Amino acid sequence: MSFPASATEPRLQGRIADLVAAGSLEISPRDLHRAKEVAALLPADTCVYIPSLPGLPLARTLEAIAAVREAGLDPVPHVSARRILNRDEFRDFLKRAATDHGVHRVLLIGGDEPRPKGPFVDSLQILEERLLADCGVREIGVAGYPEGHPRIPANAIDKALERKLELAAAQSIGVYVLTQFSFAPVRVVEYCASLARRWPNVPVYVGIAGPTDAVALVRYAQRCGVSRSLRALRSLGTGIAQLVTNTDPRDHLIAVARYSLAREASNAVGVHLYSFGGALRTAAWMRELL
Repeated sequence: MSFPASATEPRLQGRIADLVAAGSLEISPRDLHRAKEVAALLPADTCVYIPSLPGLPLARTLEAIAAVREAGLDPVPHVSARRILNRDEFRDFLKRAATDHGVHRVLLIGGDEPRPKGPFVDSLQILEERLLADCGVREIGVAGYPEGHPRIPANAIDKALERKLELAAAQSIGVYVLTQFSFAPVRVVEYCASLARRWPNVPVYVGIAGPTDAVALVRYAQRCGVSRSLRALRSLGTGIAQLVTNTDPRDHLIAVARYSLAREASNAVGVHLYSFGGALRTAAWMRELL
């Protein structure tokens, strides 16, 4: 893999490798049969996130967690508050995940549902009921939105993060931010800097779209609400082929690495690769950088 000349500086190369080494990726249920192949490409205990899919029973999520752990990776399940059907079933899931499979962190999100399917309206309610701490979870990731959320105002997101930090601290749970991906590296860097000003002690894992084809990338972007930078690219008359050039994951890595090198104590501690169903391809891409 070749980088532009500006990215070949030893300090920058080292920082890029550090961000990837501390990073993570997603694996979809249909990729689970390749978990051992993914593990062979990455450092032991690399965090692998297991998405919460509509209609996927918690029992199936436990099977996915077991497969990821058996492969020598560190499973991090998504906890989508609005998709939880039953409080007791959810508590049992958490306890089994922690006790049987060593799960110690989760990605806590509201869930992309127009109405709750069970007892939880949002992720704050799960924290308020102390379910995570009581079941052995010691760290949570919360979502960050460099381009804003399509349905939630920015001030409401900030207030929710403030409250999550208070609740987590009271329960001795660590908190980090994992960002949505963007087509504009500068916007991601600005978002990290904004978080650092308000919450300098909160680590940030920068979400990056992993290597994928352009059509799939646009489809996921529309689904995830990554709209502003996508519209900006289209306004420039860029076609699908040109879109890939503008969204090369290497550009994002370089931007984040430069940002973190410029700060004495950077809040950007790693990257998270959205694999879009291509976990093995993404792991191979990460391996080249390591």
